[in-house]
Amino acid sequence: MKDFLVFGNHDENTLIQMKSCASNEHAKSAVLCADGHVGYNMPIGGVVAYRDHISPAGVGFDIACGNKAVRLNLAFSDIENDVERIMDEVWNTISFGVGLRNKETVDHELFDDSAWKDIAYLNQASVRDKARNQLGTVGSGNHYVDLFRDENGQVWVGVHFGSRGFGHGIATHFLELAGAPSDGGMMAAPVLLSMQTQAGQDYWRSMLLAGRYAYAGRDWVCQRVASLLGAEIVDEVHNHHNFAWQETHDGENLFVVRKGATPAFPGQRGFVGGSMGEPSVILEGVESERSEAALYSTVHGAGRMLSRTQAAGKLKRVDGQRRRVGGSITQEMMNDWVRSAGVTLRGAGCDESPHCYKRLDEVLDFHAETVKILHTLTPFGVAMAGENEFDPYKD
Repeated sequence: MKDFLVFGNHDENTLIQMKSCASNEHAKSAVLCADGHVGYNMPIGGVVAYRDHISPAGVGFDIACGNKAVRLNLAFSDIENDVERIMDEVWNTISFGVGLRNKETVDHELFDDSAWKDIAYLNQASVRDKARNQLGTVGSGNHYVDLFRDENGQVWVGVHFGSRGFGHGIATHFLELAGAPSDGGMMAAPVLLSMQTQAGQDYWRSMLLAGRYAYAGRDWVCQRVASLLGAEIVDEVHNHHNFAWQETHDGENLFVVRKGATPAFPGQRGFVGGSMGEPSVILEGVESERSEAALYSTVHGAGRMLSRTQAAGKLKRVDGQRRRVGGSITQEMMNDWVRSAGVTLRGAGCDESPHCYKRLDEVLDFHAETVKILHTLTPFGVAMAGENEFDPYKD
C-alpha cells in the first residue's frame, strides 16, 4: 500500500477510500486535502496522479464542476439598500433546480467541436439537445450564485456548478464502458481507462468538451448577473475542481485527477467558497516543498461535516409531498445563522446550512505552506435551488 500526503483530519471511510485509490498499480502519488470527505469511489478533496491512465469515477459525475468569481466595477455601498430586489432578479433570471432548460437561449462555439461527430456517445441528438438546453443552468445541491463584497468594499459575483446532465451522461457511459460494477457502491475501488485505448482517448476528449461546457456556463451566468447589476467585469478567477489534467511532476508526464480539489500552482489564483453564511477567498498557489508534494493542489471549499441526510433528514412522502424527516438542522437554525451573517437568501435547504460544513479558515490553515490569501469575500446575497430538490447532476 502506497503512502499518500494528508492535510487535516478525516474520518475512517474517507481515509479508506484514499488508500484504495493510492494503492492502484498505475498511481504514482496521491493527496488528500483538508476539506476531504467520502465521495463516489474516490473522496472529495482527493488528488491522484496516474501513469497513462484516467479515472472516470475520480473525475466524477459532475465533470468540470468548478468555481468562478468576478470582480465588478461596483461598490457595495452603491447597492446595499437594494439587495432584496437584486436577489429577486437573480432568482427569477437564473435557472436553479433539477433538469431545467435555461430561460434564455445560449449558443456557443463549443457546439462546433469535432468531438460531437467523432465520438459515438456524443453523436446523439438527445445528448446534444440536453447540453444546449441546460447550458447556463445552475442546478441544485451545493451549487450557487453568490454576491460578495471584498475587504475594499468592491462587489464580486461567485458561482459554483459544472457540466450538468451533459457531464453526468458522459461519466455514466464511460464508467459502464470501463466495466464499473453496477452494484459496486460508494466504497468500491475506481475503475481506470488506459490512455492507450480508444475508450480512454474518447473519454479524455469528452471530458475536455465537458470542461469547455462548464466554463461557458459559468461565464454566461457571471456575465448575466453583472448585466442585472448594470456593471462591468474587471477581474475574474476561474477553476475546475472535478477534472483531470496532463501535468509533469518529478520529470514524469502524468494524468492528475482532482476530485473536489483546486489546482494551485505558484502564481495561479483560485476561488474557494465557504458556506452560505461565511466568507470565501481568492487564493494563490506558492512554491514550497509542501506544494510540490501536494501536486500543487488545494481545497475547493470548506468540506462537509454532516451528510445531507444527517443534516436535513431522509426524503419521505408526507401528505402527498416529498419532505425531509428526521434531520438535525432545522430551517430556523439555518435562517438564524444566515440572518446574523447579513446574508439575503433565496432558495436553499437545511442540507446546505452552514452547520453542515467545516470552517473554511480552519481548513485553509492546514494548507498555509502551499497557498496565500489574496482577498476575503464576505457574502451578502446567496441564491441556490429550493429545498427538497434531488439533483443527479451535482458533484
